Amino acid sequence: MRTLIKEFSKKQLRVLSWWHRNSPDFDRDAIICDGAVRSGKTFCMSLSYVLWSFYAFEQGDFGLCGKTIRSLRRNMVTPVLPLLQSLGFVCEEKLSHNLLIVRYGKAERRFYLFGGKDESSAALVQGITLSGVLFDEVALMPRSFVEQAMARCSVSGSRFWFNCNPEHPEHWFYREWIKQAERKNALYLHFTMDDNPSLTERVKRRYEKLYTGAFYERFVKGKWVAVYGAVYPFMADEGMYAEVPEDGMSEFAVSCDYGTVNPTSMGLWGKKGSSWYRIDEYYFDSRKEGFQKTDEEHYAALQKLAEGRRIKMVVVDPSAASFMEVIRRHGEFPVTPAQNNVMNGIRTVSGALKDGTIKICKNCADSRREFQLYRWDANRREDAPVKENDHAMDDIRYFAAAINHGGSGGVCAIAAAR
Repeated sequence: MRTLIKEFSKKQLRVLSWWHRNSPDFDRDAIICDGAVRSGKTFCMSLSYVLWSFYAFEQGDFGLCGKTIRSLRRNMVTPVLPLLQSLGFVCEEKLSHNLLIVRYGKAERRFYLFGGKDESSAALVQGITLSGVLFDEVALMPRSFVEQAMARCSVSGSRFWFNCNPEHPEHWFYREWIKQAERKNALYLHFTMDDNPSLTERVKRRYEKLYTGAFYERFVKGKWVAVYGAVYPFMADEGMYAEVPEDGMSEFAVSCDYGTVNPTSMGLWGKKGSSWYRIDEYYFDSRKEGFQKTDEEHYAALQKLAEGRRIKMVVVDPSAASFMEVIRRHGEFPVTPAQNNVMNGIRTVSGALKDGTIKICKNCADSRREFQLYRWDANRREDAPVKENDHAMDDIRYFAAAINHGGSGGVCAIAAAR
């Protein structure tokens, strides 16, 4: 039999076997795996979860939960299917029903996929009876959803499976489950990149270079630490800023954080090779200038910034209804809703700046000013930046999120007035 995995680490093997009657962990009610990115915890957990369902039960329904169903398929379902099939399992996805059916011989197990993106998601799991539930990136889900899904596991022998990367040390899951794993009768395993034998030393070093500060401590070292200080401390280095490329731009884009009382920030981006350069910008602060501009006046500024270049796509914060309508009415740019998750966006920007996917040119004075002033809010118990000096930061974040989610053309991202 030919499989797709050459070896597992000791920690991965423990995840793969903790539910077996010969395992010293057999009496545990749950398993928690946290730690660094790319540490191999998610893949071995998804494989173990399917194998356990066939080992422990003759039939039954099981839950697979992610922040969104899309991310769940990307992180867990799609990677594990080839390995299951190589082991003799037959897998059938029913996309319209968010259902994965796995068969081995005459035995069949049903895995229902749920997205736990906000408090309202708890209603999605009500009424179903499950023999087990797995939470992928549980720290990104609301507590109400997690506890509602756990309450569905009323079948004798059911168990809970959790994995996540670290977040803020005041996070409810860290306090209630990781710090109290023994009291919860949960097996707690902390992963590092060294626990993933498929990673080469070169790949490990690359990931170490992508993060700084608290994000380095979380995603490389796997620690639950608070963020502090500057959001992008590495942007204090003059070497992080580029000269405007003279020519060779294949695409152009505009990003915009749209405000009325608060400043409006727009950035003009040009793509050269694999990098997007912020080659020019517009920044209007109504408090500083002493008057406000209308939607039409800001649209005129957008046109002037674009200077007749072909802007292939407009990605707009869905709450900026009036400005979206102005863009539609002029008919120059196609409009699509923007991704607007602050923490995910900051991580995306950080990685894109570090690996050169996006570059800030030296002439963009307002962006450079805000990079030095944009800081984490030390007075909050959850991760959040101070809502000051963040307008260019927001428009850069919208742009980075748009190209990270597969946008192939130029992007104009606009946030609603605060």
